[in-house]
Amino acid sequence: MSRDSRRDGRHGGQAAVRAVGVLGVLVLLLGLPWIARGRLPEPVATHWSGAHPDNSSSLTVAVLFPAGVWVAGAAVAEVARWRGGEQARLWSAVATAFGGAFLTGIQASIVSANLDRPSWQEARPVGAEVALVLAAAVAAGLVAWCLARRGGPAPRPVTAAERPQLELPDGQRAVWLSRAANPWLGLLAAVTGLGAAGSALAGFAGLGAPAWAATVPLAVVALAGATCSSVRTRVTERGLTVAFGPLGRPSRHWAPEQIASAWAEQRSPAQVGGWGYRMSGLGTTVMLRRGECLVIRPRRGADFAVSVDDAERGAALLNAVAARRTTAG
Repeated sequence: MSRDSRRDGRHGGQAAVRAVGVLGVLVLLLGLPWIARGRLPEPVATHWSGAHPDNSSSLTVAVLFPAGVWVAGAAVAEVARWRGGEQARLWSAVATAFGGAFLTGIQASIVSANLDRPSWQEARPVGAEVALVLAAAVAAGLVAWCLARRGGPAPRPVTAAERPQLELPDGQRAVWLSRAANPWLGLLAAVTGLGAAGSALAGFAGLGAPAWAATVPLAVVALAGATCSSVRTRVTERGLTVAFGPLGRPSRHWAPEQIASAWAEQRSPAQVGGWGYRMSGLGTTVMLRRGECLVIRPRRGADFAVSVDDAERGAALLNAVAARRTTAG
């Protein structure tokens, strides 16, 4: 598989995750009032002055207006991402995450305030919920900023003529970086994460304990999928570091003196038992795509492999660093 096709696949996977996010928020905005429609007054309270509701709208408008705002905002953000540069990409991600969290939180607050009330004038006060929704929206924007910064363009491929010599003179330093991502695991994390958010919002809106009961397992699956969806690998004079997930956490590190040898090897999901973080007779494998893997044999413990691009050069540099550290020791 060529570098261009891998890069195109990664960008396609990111677009699919964004599409799932937009559609997921739209489903939440439309679905929460629809699920509770039998327990809501007609019209519903939509605005409060202090502790008392002072304005209302029909349930249809209360459902469609925020959904329309969301669709229009997501479209504007996507156009800005497409036509703008790096800063536009970052800010469109922040605005989309903030807007999605804010709109869904406000929709859940409105449903909760009107739930089982005989008329909109008797809707319960909202106050702490708004502050909580705003805090959650700011947090979502910050997370989106961090993810967008880490998901920037991949480092430029180095040609054969530019490759560092593996016989490193004293005092010379070299660094090898590589990364890989599995868009399907990222998509799984996005879908289950939206499911967890939806069940949490339904519970927040007062729609019952079963909604809360679904939140934890969906959140666990989303967290596991996000952690195993991408990996960043770095070889320096300090050894090998493998960072997992969009935020680079958790991570594993091996110092040069802890590594007996390193090499590149072709592996497939069938050999290691599937996708993600797998343990088998071959040791531990982080399997994000079939093909070339960087494999190390620690002086203690089982082999560790990670599927990344340009694994052969990374292994060669790691061997050189380990040999120099051994000689110096």
